[in-house]
Amino acid sequence: MKYCIFLLILLHTRVNGQNPGPMLGAMGSGGTAVSGIWSLQRNPAGISELKMPTLAIAYERHFLDEEVSTQTALFALPARGSVFGVSFESYGLYEYKEQQAGFFYSKSFGNAFRLAVGLRYHQLNISQYGSAKAYSVEVGFQLKVTNEFTIASHIANPSRSRYNDISNSSLPVKLSIGGSCRLSDRILMIADVRKVLNYPLDVMTGIEYNVVKWFSLRGGVSANPFKQYTGFGINYNKFQIDVAVASHPTLGYSPQIALGYAF
Repeated sequence: MKYCIFLLILLHTRVNGQNPGPMLGAMGSGGTAVSGIWSLQRNPAGISELKMPTLAIAYERHFLDEEVSTQTALFALPARGSVFGVSFESYGLYEYKEQQAGFFYSKSFGNAFRLAVGLRYHQLNISQYGSAKAYSVEVGFQLKVTNEFTIASHIANPSRSRYNDISNSSLPVKLSIGGSCRLSDRILMIADVRKVLNYPLDVMTGIEYNVVKWFSLRGGVSANPFKQYTGFGINYNKFQIDVAVASHPTLGYSPQIALGYAF
């Protein structure tokens, strides 16, 4: 039973790709049209609005399993009108581990349009079977239609890269289209449509409510499979703490926490 559960977790994670972090994870796990450090995991174009070097780390325990977890570290550095981003992620357990490193360049063109390109290095390690590696590219944009409404799109691995020396091991090809709408100073709503090649379409939506300036409540849902999300964020001076829990109808709960700091 333990290994059956692990295979389900593995399938779920490989299809959905990078951990979006608890900020975006609490709002349905979308975020194609959202700005901030965690945009590196959903659409790197969103880091263009960062004005200070920013570091974030996160830990997720998948479905409360003590052995299966994801660790994520992100860093963004603004420089001469552009922003450079780096991401590191490790997922799995001793017998099976996936690791990724991403390098991204994002730039704003005027006040409305942001564009990003990136490269990810993927490494797969399986106990007693060795390791394999692969590279994939990403492209994303965000368009600020009004001060309150943004639309965006992101595509990952359009070249259909695969792990070397492993047959039938293509990395997922993912296309996301999303929007964000700030209804007021306190309320942000987001929605995403994501298509992973050879898998059904997924729809994600979420909301963030700023109770006070430094404290936010978040919630969201995704359609395929139907999942519910909730969480909160604390933003004090240059520190950011985010907590989220995702509920899968079959496998249960996945809690995660992140710490961030803007230098």
